[in-house]
Amino acid sequence: MDANLGDFSEPRPVCELSSVGRRRKSDNKASTYGINYLLSNWTNDNHVSSGTGTPWKTRKYSPGVDGLHEEVVDFYNFMSPRPEEAAMRKEVVNRIETVIKELWPTANVQIFGSFSTGLYLPTSDIDLVVFGKWERPPLQQLEQALRKHNVAEPFSIKVLDKATVPIIKLTDQETDVKVDISFNVETGVKAALFIKDYTKRYPVLPYLIFVLKQFLLQRDLNEVFTGGISSYSLILMVISFLQLHPRIDASSPNINLGILLIEFFELYGRHFNYLKTGIRVKNGGAYMAKEDMTKVMTNGYRPSMLCIEDPLMPGNDVGRSSYGAMQVKQVFDYAYIVLGHAVSPLARSYPNKDIDSTLGRIIKVTQEVIDYREWIMTKWGGRHLARMESRGKIMCVCVCVRNNLCV
Repeated sequence: MDANLGDFSEPRPVCELSSVGRRRKSDNKASTYGINYLLSNWTNDNHVSSGTGTPWKTRKYSPGVDGLHEEVVDFYNFMSPRPEEAAMRKEVVNRIETVIKELWPTANVQIFGSFSTGLYLPTSDIDLVVFGKWERPPLQQLEQALRKHNVAEPFSIKVLDKATVPIIKLTDQETDVKVDISFNVETGVKAALFIKDYTKRYPVLPYLIFVLKQFLLQRDLNEVFTGGISSYSLILMVISFLQLHPRIDASSPNINLGILLIEFFELYGRHFNYLKTGIRVKNGGAYMAKEDMTKVMTNGYRPSMLCIEDPLMPGNDVGRSSYGAMQVKQVFDYAYIVLGHAVSPLARSYPNKDIDSTLGRIIKVTQEVIDYREWIMTKWGGRHLARMESRGKIMCVCVCVRNNLCV
């Protein structure tokens, strides 16, 4: 998709090792560190799910972009949150909220981020914000309370008091879910409402977001401090792409997701001029010259390489801390090349055409993630059913009482 913004650089092949370079493999269950994606085989048993890394593929797809569309839908359905996963996360929130309420009974704890919007992958973080009356965020006080109650893995609690938004990071001891806790920051809650509104405007948005989040997550490019971009930046990029699409009415639910995915990678991997152009999504969306955006920036900041105007705080550049934006551009370009070849008519003559996954050429689901989800199903499935049965009994009692049916 040519956005008439000028090429930032000539396309070039990308060696698809993890984009964090030679850094040690992280504790990211979805990471495919060390796998070379230019190889079509996927045979490392430590990573493989059923030998393929594509557990969402259970049928033969149509050729070309139609098949890619079908596969994106299957991937979305497979990776979407299950009731048991939601129940487990609610338990984590309740556990932390209990500690907070013990410290500050009048505090208000709210969920934002992907758990709030429903756009979370199996290993995504939970974002919490605590509202109360403090002159400064009481980070150390909450840290001590969390340690005292053994809520988190002991070495996982980190207090980031020098960050732009001071937070506590931890990993829940029982579930291995990562949690970020901030104080008195309203923007996250407002952003979640903003995203929910756009998922209603663009029914295709969640499908693209799930694929793109997985794509960045497995490359350790899903967080700013690992050299990637934030989920909020990614979502705003997708919204802008849909708003300004030159040919397609992106609010239609019947668009071909395969075409959209390839065109997204083409735009941000190849055509978007990161040097001169900023992204604006408010008022229907627009591309802005960075020179013009400088005039409205707060605190004397200059537009960053990935410059995205915050629709909720116009003077704020959402991409300001995304120092690894060019790494993200590079892997987007790689994905455009790979998918473009995979859906071309020539691909039909490939010897493995009946078993190969087009989407699986750029994303995989590790066996570790599959095992984690199965563990959640086993452990929380019983609890979920028990709660459902309990609610059913309560409903039955209520109906009986209301209709004078009790014996």
